[in-house]
Amino acid sequence: MLCRHHEHDRPLPPNPDHSRGPRRLLPFGIAAAIVLAAALVLWGFGRPLICTCGTVKLWHGTVLSSENSQHLADWYSFSHITHGFLFYALIWLAMLVRGREQTPLSFGWRLVVATLIEAVWEVVENSDAVIERYRAVTISLDYYGDSVINSVADMGAMMLGFWLAYRLPVRLSLALAVISEVMLAIVIRDGLALNIVMLVWPVDAIRDWQGAL
Repeated sequence: MLCRHHEHDRPLPPNPDHSRGPRRLLPFGIAAAIVLAAALVLWGFGRPLICTCGTVKLWHGTVLSSENSQHLADWYSFSHITHGFLFYALIWLAMLVRGREQTPLSFGWRLVVATLIEAVWEVVENSDAVIERYRAVTISLDYYGDSVINSVADMGAMMLGFWLAYRLPVRLSLALAVISEVMLAIVIRDGLALNIVMLVWPVDAIRDWQGAL
């Protein structure tokens, strides 16, 4: 009886869920901070917080327009979802190369890496040099950079794609990425792949085809 009494008086070990809770939330807080930092940098670049038209739309579907990339979502939001698929795959491959003996990164820390890459791209994409490159070699003659709210929404779209890649089977993620690219090619004659091609190695035939939209 005495031994049992001492066992009951022994202090309980800390609840692992409680002790690990803040640690689990840390990467998501860091990812949010990265998005906020990128938004502040873009604002410092002189990017408008919202569309200069003075309104905020949930969706703007006219690509050849001065309001494109100025509102919360547009056709290019699908490309940013595809960014999430690609970043998840690349980070998974990098972890595979490191070897099984290494402790794998949790979803949260992988999201931090992906968010950092996307944030850097948003900042680079809205630099004067890249904006002029877009205007010179693509059909985006009315493109003068993204609004801050659009860039933040684009980073959110990437996070959505990253989460979908984490939750969905590989084949379904790949199918969604392909469907997105085909849909964008049909509807707006653009997309992630075409965008990269035209930025890196412009093809006059593609530009003529896009301009005929």
